[in-house]
Amino acid sequence: MTERALRLGTRRSKLAMAQSGHVADAVRQLSGRPVELVEITTYGDVSREHLAQIGGTGVFVAALRDAVLAGEVDFAVHSLKDLPTTQHPELVLAAIPQREDPRDVLVARDGLTLDRLPEGARIGTGSPRRQAQLNAYARSHGLTIETVPIRGNIDTRVGYVHKGELDAVVLAAAGLNRIGRSDEVTDFLSVDAVLPAPGQGALAIECAASATDLAAMLAELDDPYTRAAVTAERSLLAALEAGCSAPVGALADLLAEDSGRGQIVTEMRLRGVVGTTDGSTLVQLSTTGPVPTSHDAAMALGRELADEMLAKGAAGLMGERAL
Repeated sequence: MTERALRLGTRRSKLAMAQSGHVADAVRQLSGRPVELVEITTYGDVSREHLAQIGGTGVFVAALRDAVLAGEVDFAVHSLKDLPTTQHPELVLAAIPQREDPRDVLVARDGLTLDRLPEGARIGTGSPRRQAQLNAYARSHGLTIETVPIRGNIDTRVGYVHKGELDAVVLAAAGLNRIGRSDEVTDFLSVDAVLPAPGQGALAIECAASATDLAAMLAELDDPYTRAAVTAERSLLAALEAGCSAPVGALADLLAEDSGRGQIVTEMRLRGVVGTTDGSTLVQLSTTGPVPTSHDAAMALGRELADEMLAKGAAGLMGERAL
């Protein structure tokens, strides 16, 4: 008797389907079982409001999690940056596969790069994090730009540039790579100028905590370096008490040395930034230390940097706290 297909819950967007398709292929190879994609519509997909207004983190996740908990699907794939920083008690983050390119990119008219944008350029992004850093970059380089809030899928966002409504839009490199459209990128934004969202470029594979056999199988897709990096980034975000609507960027990268027999990873550098959306004030700090070998060590790295940022005035930059 053939085993029944594993049901993978996914959002319906072209990007989510592509991401989930890659995971489904990997799970088929691992388990020898068929995997079927189950499309689920989330509140974040149907609402036309800006993410900051509809609750930010979690709006793309709740319906997928509900489907797992109800037994309608066996596991779900999320963009890690959409996951709330607090783990759900009845679910387990079974795997975080190797991360895609975490950087933000520019898709601009006429092949323009960030440093070649014209005076008064209109740049589309719905992210306060991107607005804060783009505006800070412009201020420090004597440029005047206008950040324009936009929403929608990749086609919609890039369409604003093609139709001449905007000079450029900022997107995640990972998304364009995953749907085979990285050739449309006109500039990969240096992380020295724009730090990505915590967890950007990484996927999260989640299943019920009670499904121990499934969780153990999915765990084979886990990349320990990616998990350590994104755990530190998300710990920083949680310690800053910020949802994804707050202008927080973070990136943990691995520093390697050439041992003569290849690269050996020696340290992890965690960078964080928080700022006002007009770019007038940024608090940007980094810390470097041994690569965390446990969840607790990665969490501690993020908390320590957050404490330093708060001491430097980060708390006052994130607007009013929602009670």
